[in-house]
Amino acid sequence: MINDYTTLTAQLVYEAKAKLGEGAIWNPETQCLYWVDIEGQTFNVYNPVTAVNRAYPTPKRIGTVVPVNAKVVLVALEDGIAAIDLDKGSVHYQLNTDIHLSHNKRFNDGKCDPAGNFWVGTLSMDGVREVSSLYCVKADFSLEEKVTGVSISNGIAWSLDGNFMYYIDTPTGEIVQYNFDVVSSSLSQRKVIVKIPDTMGYPDGMTIDNEGMLWVALWDGFGVARFDPASGSLLQKINVPAPKVTSCAFGTENLDTLFITTASVEMTEEELNQYPLSGSVFAINVGAQGIKANSFKRDTLSFSDSVS
Repeated sequence: MINDYTTLTAQLVYEAKAKLGEGAIWNPETQCLYWVDIEGQTFNVYNPVTAVNRAYPTPKRIGTVVPVNAKVVLVALEDGIAAIDLDKGSVHYQLNTDIHLSHNKRFNDGKCDPAGNFWVGTLSMDGVREVSSLYCVKADFSLEEKVTGVSISNGIAWSLDGNFMYYIDTPTGEIVQYNFDVVSSSLSQRKVIVKIPDTMGYPDGMTIDNEGMLWVALWDGFGVARFDPASGSLLQKINVPAPKVTSCAFGTENLDTLFITTASVEMTEEELNQYPLSGSVFAINVGAQGIKANSFKRDTLSFSDSVS
């Protein structure tokens, strides 16, 4: 539902030139923004106080990242889940899969639920639709398939009370809501709560604020939109001087700054000249506050068999 809404414009905070910036998440333990460059194969730690970004190379494409603690993160690589030691920069597989053998799939976006399970979805790099899935990675690194028939698995968030999961399969242009059981990690009663018109772009990454409103990055939409999940209404639009907006996360000490990642892939030379900040990280105080991101609750982590 598109009604009257307010607009603001985000400002550049880090000129990254990323190919496919994604996976923004704030770690309150380190007071840093974590984000990835999927095609550039790097995990990044950006400190807004020092304005310094540290890039950690990964051996394969990296879909997203979630914190474990101040020293370790969990990342979704093309074909598995790995831990990165932030002191050493070493990459250690925790879960290998064969998802790439079917339709050239890879892991993409994901986040942790309130119980600390890692939900991460897939997409086909060959562009095949409705052959991918959303999975739940448990503390013992078992992998459970939760949603099938997905095309490009992207944004995911949970309601403040934990009773609902919100989910985006980008080509559908929809945000769907599931009833969520935090104990069993089960989903039920799928419901479309927002339908985004093509003229606004395509929904990508997503986060939630402390009022329960959803903030959705708009691929080919030059911005981030704030939606009310109860009514489906568009409440606010954050303009970004780059067309391919990919993800967003609230950060800083008070969680009152919205950080936004962008991409430069699939752009012509003319478009890159017109929007030279594509691939950079932007930020803005939007007058709302986020909530603390969930960390991965693991049984154990293996730091043998390092992959570099």
